[in-house]
Amino acid sequence: MSRTIPVFAPYDLELISEITLHTDAEVEGLLNRGYALAQRLKPFPKHERIDFLERLNEQLKKKAPEFVQMIAREGGKPIKDAQVEVQRAIDAVRTSIGALYQWHGHEVPMGLNETSSQILAFTRREPRGLVLAISAFNHPLLHVVHQVVPALAIGCPVLIKPSLKTPLTCQLFVDLLRDCNLPEDWCQILLTHDGHTEKLASDPRIAVLSFIGSSTVGWRLKSQTAPGVHTLLEHGGTAPVVICEDAQIEGSIKALTRGAFYHAGQVPVSVQNIFVHHKVIKSFTEQMVAAAESMRVGDPLDAATDIGPLIHPREVDRVERWVDDAVARGAQVALKGMRIGKTCLTPTILCEAPFSGPFYEEEIFGPAVGIYSFHELETVLARINNSRFAFQASIYTQSIDRGLRFMERVHAGAVMINESAAFRADWMPSSSLKHSGQGVRGVLPSMMELSYEKLVVTKSMSLMP
Repeated sequence: MSRTIPVFAPYDLELISEITLHTDAEVEGLLNRGYALAQRLKPFPKHERIDFLERLNEQLKKKAPEFVQMIAREGGKPIKDAQVEVQRAIDAVRTSIGALYQWHGHEVPMGLNETSSQILAFTRREPRGLVLAISAFNHPLLHVVHQVVPALAIGCPVLIKPSLKTPLTCQLFVDLLRDCNLPEDWCQILLTHDGHTEKLASDPRIAVLSFIGSSTVGWRLKSQTAPGVHTLLEHGGTAPVVICEDAQIEGSIKALTRGAFYHAGQVPVSVQNIFVHHKVIKSFTEQMVAAAESMRVGDPLDAATDIGPLIHPREVDRVERWVDDAVARGAQVALKGMRIGKTCLTPTILCEAPFSGPFYEEEIFGPAVGIYSFHELETVLARINNSRFAFQASIYTQSIDRGLRFMERVHAGAVMINESAAFRADWMPSSSLKHSGQGVRGVLPSMMELSYEKLVVTKSMSLMP
């Protein structure tokens, strides 16, 4: 197997660069150095970590244009969306500074019975140890920042394995860490074939497996981890949306269209299954189609582009197969996507696709969305809750009672009311349930996941009543 692999621009398949993968001996060295740091159990002081994060925040701002170009070039994300990603990454670094002020333990009440009358007890947060972070191509900077920065903030060394489709953005970020005077062993980039990750995940020197990617790979890696390894998995879902008969449709269309077709649908919260009340489905579908038709598909480096390429030609082939399968089994075509070049697809909107096929059941990860008619909210809830995914869901309604009932009944890590299921803010908790993953992301929640609460108990004669 070759140690050198090419990195292609997904839009025109032009060669951008070639990277050299690590040998087994080099991987062993990375593991040993990271593990040695974790075993010291004494990360550099918090005030020095804050100083480092402040330097990183400022340098990331200065380097923003370079990151924007790289994300658009190697990841195919439209440049205006790449700008948003970089700004979110900057915000996440800044949020990490504030989150350190909230990352702490608490006093445990004692003296509540005779046995504990002379006892003082409290907890403190401790870093778990070496983190193996495996990242995805669709947010080549933001995912890396969310996996690396909270770990460094609390004192966990990190091995970051980027997607081999978008390794250059990650390398640029790791280089920036060095420029901000982070000692090299605290964050090491790991360049290896995906097939080697099971061996890495099973290594007992790893304390935390942080994975962003497909559910098939994520759960397989979790099954290989050594005893005691903490896992943090994010896999995505089908982002179901419910449009009730009293919804303000015009106000929802822009957010839902963007939620469905942002980055060509290649995001874990991409809007995929939209359930619309039968009284308003005709109007909703017409407006959704019109909005999708107005989106410009093409070169991600063009500021006017709304939808760029899929990451690889085979992904275009797959999406087309799933669409064709749904149509062959009875789905109605409201808008049929067209292939542009080898990797671009214009939006597809299908109505009443079968509930038993991949177009409905699987995560499409492409610019395609399904619209389904309903009469009763309870029927939709049962349909949504029957899915193996449970990530983010949303409902549009003017009834606060209906919105809250949906919130209480739906199986989802996050529920949006009158907002797209694709909504994310980097400081909010993001839970993954069922096949969608495990654990809670977000800056402070990640700090909590990457640490544990150590109980301290001391007996003191001065506490005697």
